Amino acid sequence: MDSPHGAAVKAEDFGLKGPRGWAFQGVGIDAAPGSLIAVEGPSGSGRTCLLLALTGRMKPTRGHAEVGGHHLPKRMTAVRRIAALGPVSGVNDLDQALTVAEQLREGALLQRHYGAPVRAMLRPRAERRAAAEARIAAALEAAGLDLAALPKGERTSVRDLERLEAVRLSVAIALLGSPALLALDDLDLKLSDTERVEAWDLLRSVAARGITVLAVCSEAPADAIVLRTSPKEPDAPEAPDASDTPAVVESDADAEPDEGSGTDTKTDTKTDTKTDTKTDTKTENDDTKGADDALAEAGRA
Repeated sequence: MDSPHGAAVKAEDFGLKGPRGWAFQGVGIDAAPGSLIAVEGPSGSGRTCLLLALTGRMKPTRGHAEVGGHHLPKRMTAVRRIAALGPVSGVNDLDQALTVAEQLREGALLQRHYGAPVRAMLRPRAERRAAAEARIAAALEAAGLDLAALPKGERTSVRDLERLEAVRLSVAIALLGSPALLALDDLDLKLSDTERVEAWDLLRSVAARGITVLAVCSEAPADAIVLRTSPKEPDAPEAPDASDTPAVVESDADAEPDEGSGTDTKTDTKTDTKTDTKTDTKTENDDTKGADDALAEAGRA
């Protein structure tokens, strides 16, 4: 396995807003290559969305970021090429029906087809197989996964792995592509205190190889660069822009009345209303009476 140089991760006012509001917003970071970065926060606070945005898998809607010199969101494809995902539920889950050896060979095959240069495909089959086996062995060593220690060795089913063993296997597969950035979701999920220490030691060893590590967790270690996400709150209605605010039209009621005009206005309104009502009613009654008289005269005729 190659020894890649890690990717610097920078962000300013980084945010992503979806149909239900902000997944995360206002994120800022300036991490050097080979850093250990922890995204800390409770479940549902946008941790996974932030991880996927920084690895080029989700498109941000505010601010900007730079990963390995590639700007987001303009160069998401370039970021995906240098950023590998460890365990991320629902995105790159391990295949529970495979054995550990089969899962590793599948990872190496996918890497050879999609990540390796074209000239590597032209090598003799025996040479390609030897190169894949060497890459797998190096990745397993970096991930700290000893196949001989598993219940059935490399034939152990993925579904029978302990949680920390599954994390190590996912990390090994991710490292097959020699990434500059390794990202993991829910690192400390279902791990005991002892296993959490081992998991963070694993990530420190990966970072020590020059690979930048980004891990989502509920509690970050003291030596990590921490990005904290907060639980979602209902969005407050946004204040309208001045250009969208309708002009205020001053009504007669709001105008300052002339001296004595208040009394005259009330008197006139009251008088006009009563007079008009009485006049209209009287006229209507006279018209009705006249119509009745006309009908009566027509009947007599």
